[in-house]
Amino acid sequence: MKFGKVDNPDDIDFSLPKDHPDTAKVLGKKGKPNIYIGCAKWNKADLKSFYPKGTKDELAYYATQFNSIELNATFYNNFPVETIEGWYSKTPAEFRFFPKLHQGISHWKRLKDAKQPTDVYLDGIAHLQEKLGMLFLQMPDNFGPKNWEILKAYLEEWPSGFPLALELRHTGWYDGSWNSDDLYQLLESKNISHIITDSAGRRDLLHMRLTTPTAFVRYNGANVDSDYTRLDDWFERLKLWIEEGIENIYFFVHQNHEEASPLLSAYLIKKLNDELGTDLKIPVNPKEGGSQTDLFGKK
Repeated sequence: MKFGKVDNPDDIDFSLPKDHPDTAKVLGKKGKPNIYIGCAKWNKADLKSFYPKGTKDELAYYATQFNSIELNATFYNNFPVETIEGWYSKTPAEFRFFPKLHQGISHWKRLKDAKQPTDVYLDGIAHLQEKLGMLFLQMPDNFGPKNWEILKAYLEEWPSGFPLALELRHTGWYDGSWNSDDLYQLLESKNISHIITDSAGRRDLLHMRLTTPTAFVRYNGANVDSDYTRLDDWFERLKLWIEEGIENIYFFVHQNHEEASPLLSAYLIKKLNDELGTDLKIPVNPKEGGSQTDLFGKK
């Protein structure tokens, strides 16, 4: 994930902002949240050192280590139904997919006259059945508030049977130059989650404004030691949201060099298990004889 990459991450203030004042109002249902933590892809070429020697089916193995995947591949391709059904059959019952909408919808059409490609996409992805966790719509960097009416029209027509999250990347949505109240009201009314993107070069996207009792976080590490202290901060924020009644946590780890993603994720998972009593599977490092050691050598 090259988005938001910087040459000198040590110069960045990685502290998380305080919650938006209206985040608390969408929380409040006490209980044990659903927590899904995973990577953005499962192919061996990107996740070097993650797969044991001789692994023949990467997804099948990945699904023994993680309970979810942020599926970026669906941004680039509309896969045949047979392929999607294969993903379904290779994963256990509790596994969930979080696919990105195709770029033809978000980047080529820019949501205008996009019903037909959206219908094609949904017809295919529906074959994930109950393993479809949540779809997410990522808009390009130059899709700003001047496009509000287009975004509004598209989201108002979104079918309620498909859980959706939205990622906006133009700084104008969040820098105070545009009144974002209409955006938040629409997302709340349509039960659309508001993605929080944590990337070194785009601290402006840490809006900390939840619009549903679901936190969908896209975390982009920089392959440096501060990735761990950043995850410590995220743990504290997730802990707060759990105390305030969040229902779902979807947290996906990206790296500039993706081979570090699986077991950096394990660091956060282990922290949740140790300190909050969750019982999430902790991915193992095959190079360490199956021990739960991350790729930077930390326990």
